[in-house]
Amino acid sequence: MIRATPLPTNPEPAAGPAPLLRVTGVKKYFPITRGIIFQHKVGEVHAVDDVTLEVFPGETVGLVGETGCGKTTLAKVVTKLYEPTEGTLAFDGEDYTRYSRRQMRPLRRQMQMIFQDPYASLNPRKSVGAIIGDPFRIHRIVPKKEIKPEVEHLMELVGLNPEHYNRYAHEFSGGQRQRIGVARALALKPRLIVCDEPVSALDVSIQAQILNLLEDLQAEFHLTYLFIAHDLSVVRHVSDRIVVMYLGKIAEIAPKADLYRDPKHPYTGTLLSAVPIPDPNLGRARQRVILQGDVPSPIDPPTGCRFHPRCPKAHFPRCREEQPELRAMGENHLAACHFPLTGPDDLTAAVAAAATAAGAAPASGTVSFAPPTG
Repeated sequence: MIRATPLPTNPEPAAGPAPLLRVTGVKKYFPITRGIIFQHKVGEVHAVDDVTLEVFPGETVGLVGETGCGKTTLAKVVTKLYEPTEGTLAFDGEDYTRYSRRQMRPLRRQMQMIFQDPYASLNPRKSVGAIIGDPFRIHRIVPKKEIKPEVEHLMELVGLNPEHYNRYAHEFSGGQRQRIGVARALALKPRLIVCDEPVSALDVSIQAQILNLLEDLQAEFHLTYLFIAHDLSVVRHVSDRIVVMYLGKIAEIAPKADLYRDPKHPYTGTLLSAVPIPDPNLGRARQRVILQGDVPSPIDPPTGCRFHPRCPKAHFPRCREEQPELRAMGENHLAACHFPLTGPDDLTAAVAAAATAAGAAPASGTVSFAPPTG
């Protein structure tokens, strides 16, 4: 059994660059109200609950998890599209948690967002030239007569024909619309770009084009990405580190190679077991872990570990009563679990034991974490 080492309360600052983005203890609760004229709060949706995260210059941090786990909410809190309920946000050492819209304007030049839906994120009443040129007009960093050449340069940079400057969004394909969104995000030359599932609505061939474009732009402009996605293969391709979220909390943080080879949180192991393997023989021999039950409601999250109602390794009463903290499981590898995985066989045995206890026949095969590459 791996012994989890608690993180020191006041760790010594490590040598190396300071984080570009630091999120500390951030919570975002949405109130549930009742009544029409006289409204009163009857509950809260715990969308993001006590998240601490650092993103360093030039890296890509992937953020994964099931639908409804709080990924997009966290992204909107980071960019101040949502106000945090608690916690602090710092960009390049500057605390902007309580900044007003006016105070945020200079900082918005440094951080931009690529939205998930290329159809809904573009104004259908404006031409592409006007959409990409809006950041220049709002922030007044380019003379009016130079906006069109700048926009045409951006269009060419992301693979669009500058001659289509006066076309409207509905005249472009899905991939081209996402390129428009990328060009708009690049207009102010930001240091951080939050990519909220930028390829989920696109065909596979178009996904590859957008991912390659983002990688080329990162290398050219030294960009930092917070990349949100559902597709674990996509996240593995683009990320340096991966953050796994479950029901508003971080379950695991690790470099991508460590996470795919040796996950420590049972939830991460179950996610990786669902990644398709491009080999039918290995695919048939592999056991996919199917979690029992539904994701608990964020209105009334479980006590203790939030994954314990569905976890095949849960030990009671500890997992039900004691909330696990992120603990060091290796170099730069953190997981919030009382009983971390020790390898593929550990999860297989836990699943078989849970199936036996429930009176079902245990599935055969082995849980495989990292699909072969190459």
